Amino acid sequence: MEFIVEKIGMSRTVSVPAVPVTLLKVLDTKVCEVTDGVAIVSYSNGKKFNKTIEGQQKKYNLSKEFNRFATMEVANSEAGDLDVSGLAEAKILKTTFKTKGRGFSGAVKRWNFAGGRASHGHRMGRRTGSIGNAEWPGRVQPGKKMPGQYGNTNVSVKNEIFSFDAETGILAVKGSVSGPNGGLGKVRIAK
Repeated sequence: MEFIVEKIGMSRTVSVPAVPVTLLKVLDTKVCEVTDGVAIVSYSNGKKFNKTIEGQQKKYNLSKEFNRFATMEVANSEAGDLDVSGLAEAKILKTTFKTKGRGFSGAVKRWNFAGGRASHGHRMGRRTGSIGNAEWPGRVQPGKKMPGQYGNTNVSVKNEIFSFDAETGILAVKGSVSGPNGGLGKVRIAK
C-alpha cells in the first residue's frame, strides 16, 4: 500500500535519550478507479488547472481542489476516500522523495574533494585536478568523479514508524528523509 505524503520537517522526542523523527502529513487523497489493486488517485497540490484536469474531475465527480492525479497500490476495493488504516499496524515504511537540487556543482561540493593549497600563488583552489591516466588507456575511465548535476534525484530510505495519528494524518518516522520541507513524496508499507 502506498500513500502520498508531504514532509513537514524534523523534530525529536521528549524522552531520554531523544530520538530524531521526521514528521510527514498524509495528504487527503480520493481513489478514482481501482483495477487489480492499482488505483488512479487524486490529490490537491498547488493551483494547476487546465481542460485535461477539468475533464478528469468531471469524469470522477471530484471537487475543484483535487487537481493532481497519480497511480498507486491501495487497500481500497472501490472508489472513495483513501483507506489509511494500514498505517496504524505498519512497522517499517519505504519513503521515496526527490532530493534538494543543487544544480551544476564542482567536485569539492559534489564529491567532498579536498581541493588544493591556497598559498604560494597557486591556482589549484577548488579545482578537480588530474583526471586521466598515462598513454594507456589514454582516456578518462567511465564513472570518474567529476563536476556535474548534483541532487534532484529520487532517493528511497527505509524508516521505522514512531507514531501515527489517524485524526490529523501526521506520521512520525525515525531518522531523516530526503528532500526539502514542504516537498511531496510517496511512502510504501514495507513491513
